[in-house]
Amino acid sequence: MRFVSALLLVLVSAITLLAEDARPRTVSPEGSTYLERLRKNTPFGTNGFDLTGLRAGMGTRQEPANKDIKLIRIKIGEIPCEWVLAPGADPEVRLLYLHGGGWVSGSGGNYLPLAADISMAAKCAVLLPDYRLAPEYPFPAGLEDCIAAHEWLIGNGPNGPSPAKVTFIAGDSAGGNLTLATLLALRDRKHPLPAGGIPLSAATDFTLASASLKDVADPIISAKTMPEFRTRYLGQQDPRHPWASPVYGDYRGLPPLLIQVGEHEMLRDDSLRVAEKARADGIPVTLEIWPGMVHVFQIRGLPESREAITQIADFMRTNQPKATK
Repeated sequence: MRFVSALLLVLVSAITLLAEDARPRTVSPEGSTYLERLRKNTPFGTNGFDLTGLRAGMGTRQEPANKDIKLIRIKIGEIPCEWVLAPGADPEVRLLYLHGGGWVSGSGGNYLPLAADISMAAKCAVLLPDYRLAPEYPFPAGLEDCIAAHEWLIGNGPNGPSPAKVTFIAGDSAGGNLTLATLLALRDRKHPLPAGGIPLSAATDFTLASASLKDVADPIISAKTMPEFRTRYLGQQDPRHPWASPVYGDYRGLPPLLIQVGEHEMLRDDSLRVAEKARADGIPVTLEIWPGMVHVFQIRGLPESREAITQIADFMRTNQPKATK
């Protein structure tokens, strides 16, 4: 009986979050067509875990179509990074963007077009770090690189050493996990925090307790991949460590969060649950559950992708410190 009551409480909480945050949206014709096309494919990881293929795909460099976007490669210690700066962007408004790839693949170079879109919309400089990847560098190596990158970002911009007016941290999928973990680690270590966090399609629970891992038919990636990612990233380490599974974190003292997730994601409930936990700890949370959308839909070139990037820019503008006279 106690189990049933707890289950009902979880369901009611999820429904409350959906009712509060899901705006009345219709799926665009382009979004519907895109989903129909994806449904004909086999999600990654359905028939085995191809790490080599995943790394080859997500390590591909994709430069922005707009040739006026400035790209500046740098190193923070041993961490390769790249600045992305759109025309008219303020180099003192800085966003640390943490790429996806399941903690085992991915690169900043693969995310240059998204970073350019965000830089253009939010008028900010975007820094993409190539944090260390598992299994060669398991948890918390990649996280430590993300922490170091934000520390550096505070005092350094695309034009050299200079203090930031404001910083933010964003990331998708594994990078969404690292966004939340970096915020928690910065707070725990009493280091300066950004003005906001923006986890997109984030993985937040390595115990794999979210219901959507079982009941959502994700057309992008199979839920079978999650134990594979966990083994390579965590090994035998505690999956409930808040820096590994942020849903178990204490969010008191963290900045506001903008959480975006698609309806058709195996990780959808990871976002619902972390939003609920952060709110319970008193943190302002904007949770956007996008109907008809898939994992990291912000990169798909859809009308919803562009609208979501506009929402990210609005969140960043809203949470910048007001100029004093």
